[in-house]
Amino acid sequence: MGHRVLKYMKIITKKEILPIALIIITLLIGLQLYPKLPSEVPTHWNAQGQVDDFGSKNFAVFFFPVLALAIYLLMTFIPLIDPLKKRYKEFSLQYFWIKTIIIIFMLALYLFSLFAALGSKINIVYVIVPAISLMLILLGSFMPKIKKNYFVGVRTPWTLHSEEVWNKTHKFAGKSFIAIGTISLLGLLVKDYVFFIFIPVVILGSLAPVVYSYFVFKKIGGFKK
Repeated sequence: MGHRVLKYMKIITKKEILPIALIIITLLIGLQLYPKLPSEVPTHWNAQGQVDDFGSKNFAVFFFPVLALAIYLLMTFIPLIDPLKKRYKEFSLQYFWIKTIIIIFMLALYLFSLFAALGSKINIVYVIVPAISLMLILLGSFMPKIKKNYFVGVRTPWTLHSEEVWNKTHKFAGKSFIAIGTISLLGLLVKDYVFFIFIPVVILGSLAPVVYSYFVFKKIGGFKK
């Protein structure tokens, strides 16, 4: 039992203080704002940036930091049950930043929701689109470094079958993510069509590596093996 605990503790390194601290600080901000919040807090917006759903302030203040913590812990410990867990050491820095970026994104939306409840007039379109675009660009820069595993990256039957397909697909995915992130940012210049550009670009750009992995697999004669 003690050996297992030590094994778990080994993956909690000094750099893990950053996402944990961000979650705690953000929750403290939420608690500080709690008395000022109305009974209902915006939780969803439509494509025009208008609020179309609300939740209780208890739910809004406490649920999302807890969700962020749960996702952080899941991503931190899930490599331990991956049959290819040894491969995580080869991209440990990139993996750390992937989960940290996801946590930052979640916490940013959490704070936006709280400040929107307090009367902030910032259009969420000009928050969510830049946030996702920048996240995609950063994830794209990490993609080529991700080694074969069962939980992170472009996991298709063809990438998991072949190391060559995995590596080529992730190099392509890196370029694809950077491209769709950049195009989405440029789409902000077309004020009335931001989401009409953003949504199809993200969908197509995300599907492209999946399709690419199939054709790479076919090209190297994977079906003959």
